[in-house]
Amino acid sequence: MGEAAAGEVEILGELRKQHLIDPEICIRCGTCEETCTIGAVTHDDTNYVVDAEKCNYCMDCIGPCPTGAIDNWRVVCAPYGLDAQLAFTELPAQEEFAGGESDAMEAIESEVAALLAAAHMGSGGKPVAPASAAKPTINLYTRARPAVATVQGNYRITAADAASDVRHIVLQFESAVFPVLEGQSVGIVLPGARPDGRPHEMRLYTVASSRDGEKPNGNNIALTVKRVPGGIASNYICDLRKGDKVEVTGPFGATFLMPNDPAANIIMICTGTGSAPFRAFTERRRRAMPGAPGRLVMFFGARTPEELPYFGPLQKVPPSLIEQHLVYSRLPGRPKDYVQDRMRAEAARIGSLIAAEETHIFICGLKGMEAGVDEALADICRSCGLDWSEVKPAMRTSGRYHVETY
Repeated sequence: MGEAAAGEVEILGELRKQHLIDPEICIRCGTCEETCTIGAVTHDDTNYVVDAEKCNYCMDCIGPCPTGAIDNWRVVCAPYGLDAQLAFTELPAQEEFAGGESDAMEAIESEVAALLAAAHMGSGGKPVAPASAAKPTINLYTRARPAVATVQGNYRITAADAASDVRHIVLQFESAVFPVLEGQSVGIVLPGARPDGRPHEMRLYTVASSRDGEKPNGNNIALTVKRVPGGIASNYICDLRKGDKVEVTGPFGATFLMPNDPAANIIMICTGTGSAPFRAFTERRRRAMPGAPGRLVMFFGARTPEELPYFGPLQKVPPSLIEQHLVYSRLPGRPKDYVQDRMRAEAARIGSLIAAEETHIFICGLKGMEAGVDEALADICRSCGLDWSEVKPAMRTSGRYHVETY
């Protein structure tokens, strides 16, 4: 690893390494900008970008990024400026260099690899879309040019007396074309401004409906939103009424996508509103592939049945479509049960699926759940004669392992 001082841009010959953010994968959550203590990361209404003159290769932003969009590098003669990056719709290809510059390029790439190896210790690595997933549309609408949607419905999907107020919001786009795939997210533009006069940050929500809409061919989408006490975005959305207008950006996300292969087994692990993409997955399979040989298996955790989003509708989904494991951690008179506990109880079943090349694993929910689920998968693999430390990176590389936590 190089010994450049913080803030110094390393140059080998006339080449240099540049840190870039992939706009096709970035979900505009702002984690990278919050993590960067030297102000190298900034953004506009379209993209998050890295200032090459400020970046000191500290790698602090790599691990926290939920999608891996931050984990991209190019070797360049002249760095891409901020204006160029802000206009990216996809990352530029690596330039080709010839002659005497090849040694310098190899040295830079080797150093980048060493930096990334250190940064990725425990971070999981860069995600890849499932091979059979449809190609997503991304960044079609921005804060400067949003789509305007009309609220078609706002329904509470937790019990009326439950502590958690979770809403199912249906947005209709009328004449605007808003193509979205299962697993993608959209941004909601909040009205008003912060105390300092700046506009509120957009809030991202994963779409909970199939690609053909909440109602087939209705040009609409559904979102799953939990009201957070004092939360500006969640309260704005949860208080929307039928007929209200909402500004929407996106779609975002190019890797956490449902495989289109009917033979794909999909293990879905979630808590709370992390169920949103899996509702979309299930609806897509139900509508487009009702006789698919691949299995859908879901582990869905909540405190109680009353606080589990979509509990009522889930009772009507036939076992032939999805195998459900609904797990509760606060049932009176019963020990706490978490998704990782139920997964271990189903070790033989899950282990046989993990061993199959057709199996995909998707995890969505609060950040705290990832470590416990990972440990459970390691235990399950050991009980089945597999090594999770080898299986996990192989699944990730082939686009069959995905985590989206918040």
